[in-house]
Amino acid sequence: MLDGPAGKLEALLNAGAPGATHAGLVCHPHPLYGGTMHNKVVFHAMKALRSFGFPVLRFNFRGAGRSQGEHDEGRGEMDDVRVALNWLERKFRRPIVFAGFSFGASVGLRACCPDARVVALISLGTPAVFDGRAHRFRFLESCAKPKLFISGTHDDFGPPGVLEEIVERAAEPKWLVRLPGDHYLAGHLDQMRQAIEQWVGKTVVAT
Repeated sequence: MLDGPAGKLEALLNAGAPGATHAGLVCHPHPLYGGTMHNKVVFHAMKALRSFGFPVLRFNFRGAGRSQGEHDEGRGEMDDVRVALNWLERKFRRPIVFAGFSFGASVGLRACCPDARVVALISLGTPAVFDGRAHRFRFLESCAKPKLFISGTHDDFGPPGVLEEIVERAAEPKWLVRLPGDHYLAGHLDQMRQAIEQWVGKTVVAT
């Protein structure tokens, strides 16, 4: 349990190798729609980062699972991400690779882009369209960290053209991977994991 600003945050650490070069943080999708740290996309993202020996932390946002507090529409959840980053920094003192799915990507990118401890960003199922509104992620235009975007070709929250525009405007370096499938990449999670592993191997571990 992590000490968060709205109460305790339930967390799970998958231990890494003793000589790990980096640590990982993975954030889950929208808690009001059933999202928790046990989500399948989140689990596979964790496995991809752990394949490099990274210790990887997952946690439940406020109000999800056994975490205390109430959902705050992304505002307070940014503070929850910072709590997790602080814990990883104290525990491992390694550069951090962030990955987030859907709501977790939106909140985590905002918290992690300006944080010097985070050296690479992975956005899964970026919610470019949600609740009938387009979200432009303008802050990515000044975020010069390596960024990987992975979404399904039939993702209703990241429709073709809209997500591509976000990625096009984002600062370099950046990569976009479109995999077959819907928002949850059902039936294609192994491909997602492989795409993450290839990118981390070339972009993070090789540097």
